[in-house]
Amino acid sequence: MILNEYGNNIRRCIEHYENLPFDVPQNWAWTTLGNIGKWQSGSTPNRLNKNYYGGNIPWLKTGDLNDKYVTYIPEYITEKALDETSVKLNPKGSVLIAMYGATIGKVGILTFPATTNQACCACDVFDEIERMYLFYFLLSHREEFLRQGGGGAQPNISKEKIVNTYIPIPPLAEQKRILQKIEALFVAIDKIAEEL
Repeated sequence: MILNEYGNNIRRCIEHYENLPFDVPQNWAWTTLGNIGKWQSGSTPNRLNKNYYGGNIPWLKTGDLNDKYVTYIPEYITEKALDETSVKLNPKGSVLIAMYGATIGKVGILTFPATTNQACCACDVFDEIERMYLFYFLLSHREEFLRQGGGGAQPNISKEKIVNTYIPIPPLAEQKRILQKIEALFVAIDKIAEEL
């Protein structure tokens, strides 16, 4: 399964991946995370340049990720920083994952356009992929990313490791059914927790 550069449609083709984690139903397909959206990592504008900070463009650090929708980011950069540095603006709905340190594997979904630091990778998901499907996949894959990050004082995973990770993709209608089931289970868990 390959998604076109602009994410407007999806076309099937035969790809031969080796060592796939498990078999999937016939109407599903294996691909890599790099094929389901446009991925980019962020940047930190020079802290010594005061003209780069205090503007109106949200700038997310991985500590701002909360494993759910990102509704608040405390720090802002300026248009000048966006124009003069390698920092990139990610659109609303981008799925984020932390790549470094104590926050490695933390995820979030932007509820507004925002930039990020270099410790964060963002995916602008193509049309035939439900962003929450990607979100839950990344969440479920956290332990694997932690393992890949190594056991050092500052573990990290690279954007390359992320985009080369295999993901099973069901048809869009099946993605929606899976998400409905996940949400129903979370509601049931919350109800049980309230009754304890």
